Order: sequence, then C-alpha cells, then structure tokens
Amino acid sequence: MGFGLAALTRLAGSKTIERAGLRKPVQNVVAAATRGGFRAAGAASRAFTATTRLGKPARLAPTPDTGLFDLTPTEDQQLIVETVTEFAAEQLRPAAAEADAKLTPPDGLLTRASELGVTLVGIPEELGGVGTERSVVTGALVAESLAHGDLGLAVAVLAPSAVSTALVQWGDEQQQATYLPSFVGENVPAAALALQERTPLFDPFTPSVKAKRTPKGYRIDGAKSLVPRAAQAELFIVSADLEGRGPALFLVESSTQGVSVDAEPAMGLRGAATGKLVLDKVNLPAGALLGGGERDVFADVVRLSRLGWAALACGTGKAVLDYVIPYVNERQAFGEPVSHRQGVAFQVADIAIELEGLRLVTLKAAARAEQGKPYAREVALARKLATDKGMRIGSAGVQLLGGHGFVKEHPVERWYRDLRAIGVLEGVVLL
Repeated sequence: MGFGLAALTRLAGSKTIERAGLRKPVQNVVAAATRGGFRAAGAASRAFTATTRLGKPARLAPTPDTGLFDLTPTEDQQLIVETVTEFAAEQLRPAAAEADAKLTPPDGLLTRASELGVTLVGIPEELGGVGTERSVVTGALVAESLAHGDLGLAVAVLAPSAVSTALVQWGDEQQQATYLPSFVGENVPAAALALQERTPLFDPFTPSVKAKRTPKGYRIDGAKSLVPRAAQAELFIVSADLEGRGPALFLVESSTQGVSVDAEPAMGLRGAATGKLVLDKVNLPAGALLGGGERDVFADVVRLSRLGWAALACGTGKAVLDYVIPYVNERQAFGEPVSHRQGVAFQVADIAIELEGLRLVTLKAAARAEQGKPYAREVALARKLATDKGMRIGSAGVQLLGGHGFVKEHPVERWYRDLRAIGVLEGVVLL
C-alpha cells in the first residue's frame, strides 16, 4: 500500500485541483454531433511505441494474507478514499447534470481527474507508476467513492485504468513497454475495455465479434456496444471469438485501418459519452493478443469487471440513501415529516440494509481476488446483489421523492437510470 501517499503527494502539487469551480465548455460541437449521430474514424493523435525494453513483464505482487477479513481501511486507503470522495463531491457531482444533458464530460474535467493518479496506483514502480502490490480492495473503494459523485462520470474516469490494469496483469513485456508509459504521463490516453455487444441475452464468453488468424497476425470483424468515450479513445481492449480457441482479448489502436465509431447514447451513463465501436476487417499484428488468449485470463477479466460494477453500484446506492434521508426528514405532510410514516421509514431502512449486504460481499470478493484466492463465487453473489438491489434502491429513491423523483431538478432520476446499467453492461471497468 505504499502508493497511497505518493498519489496524494502528486495530487497536492496540482494547481488545477485547487480550483473550486468548473470551466464552462466553450464549444458544444461534440455534444451536437452525438445527439445527431456520427460515424468517425478512430482517434489517431498518438503513436504507441516502446520507449524501453523489458526483460520480463512487470507484475504487482499479491497482497499478503493476514488470515483475517477486516473491512477497516488502512491509513493509506483512508487517505485515498477521503481525497477521491472530496474530488467526486466538488467536481463530479456539480458537473453531472450538464454531462447527462450534453452526452459528454465537461471540458477539462477528465484532465483534472487524471491528476488523481487513478491509473498510477495500478502500475508498478519500475514502469513509472506508484504501485507496490495488487490491491483490488483499493480499486473498489476508489470506484465506490467516484460513483457517489456520479456513476456516468465515474465510468469515464475509470475507463483508462481498466486498460492499464489489464496490461499490468496480463500484458507481455513488449505490450507493457509499448503502452504503459502513456498511462503514467500527464496526458493519459482515453482508452476502454470493450466487451459489451447488442446481442440479446449477451454472454461475454460467446462474443459475436470474430477473430481469425492471418499470416501476419489476426483479423477482427464485428462491433462493440456502449463503449465509454469511444470517439476520443486511442486504445481499446476488445473481446472476440478467436477461431478454434474461444473468447480472447486483443489490443486495438484506434488509428488502425477499419476502426470507426458510431454514436450510441443510452438511457443511463450518458456522461460517459458511450459509442459503438465498429471493426471492419481490422488487421492486427501477432503481438496484439493479450494474455496469450488463455480462457482463464478472459474469465478473470469478466469477473473483475463485474466486481467493478458492484463497487460502482455501492457508491451510487449510497448517494441515493444520503439524498433521501434529509429529504424525507424535511418534507412535511399532514403537519409532520414524511419520515414519521412507517411506509417511508421502512423503505429508507431497506436501502441501508441492502447497501450493507452488497458492500460486504463486494469487498470480500475484492479481498480474495487481491490475495490470489478463488473468488468466482463471491463475484457472482456481488453481481446478483448489485443487479437486483441496485435497481430496487434506484426505484425506491424515486418513489420516496414522489413527483420530485421524476423530474431532473433532483439527481435521483439520473441515478435510477444509471443504476439500470449495472445488470446490463460487461467490461468497461476493471479492478
């Protein structure tokens, strides 16, 4: 956990974070294009090249097993959580309504977010990061804290770290040397883990995107859905059915011939600027295959992604709870606060109880994952609870506000729409 204070020191030296307000976007071209629909070639502003030579891949060591399951954050974790929580309250929450309306994060917000060091903490020190050991629990706490500000913007902030985390965990020495240096600099690239597809009852282990071997590498055809910041992303990790081997992961640079993006605004997560990634006969080199195409690697990616969504559900669910408690205590009906009615009080209590259960299972799964223990069962439980209880919490929040819960004056209607994504999406985030 030695990276905590290093990340905070980096944050404290930032002049941008000291600003209390957000700069107003001076142009709305991107938002207008998103609403009207577009097809654009992939971003081509960066050329990824190896800046160093590694003798072997750099990995983060597993967290030592203390023999105890303790939910108390360490001192470093608590400092990180407090810092991220403050950032979410001061930067994400005020910008969320505008991002939801304009279908894109406000200008400069993600630059300020990158100064938090979200990608740095998951990259080993020898590659320029500040990570010393694998900490899935810290990742879950960060995701939870960001989602308390806004789930859509939290997804936009966390998307690049999903790619850098995958490269640290499963990338070979050449892949790490080529891509990871970009994630530790000041200009962190927009990047995304693209697993989701439009297929009904989508199963991430049977992707419709197809990959075939070629004399020079691989060729991929298909499309991925609801990719965050797809129009700006410079690097994707894409899942595809590799002929004769099953699901596999590929590194795809957005500048590659045949890569394009369609607009794909959704019901929720609108601040994440989601788009459709189209892969039309995209030729990739042999070195684009991540993790050797091993099925166990793919299974870990799916599980850690689902764990990330559970952590996000905890954060937004807590935001709902923190919003409705003062509301029902202050709202008067028949000469007394509505919280005096048992029907109201019980609903609020149910939200708190369900959140505690979801958070417990999520952190338990995260603790087992970072220690290298089997965690598939715990992730399945967390996914189930996040899907069911997340929707119930969002619905209860709208119900408790009555007519106010149905209008955009209050953020609960946006949180309700965002929480619906928990049971639908695969990929995007990775702990």
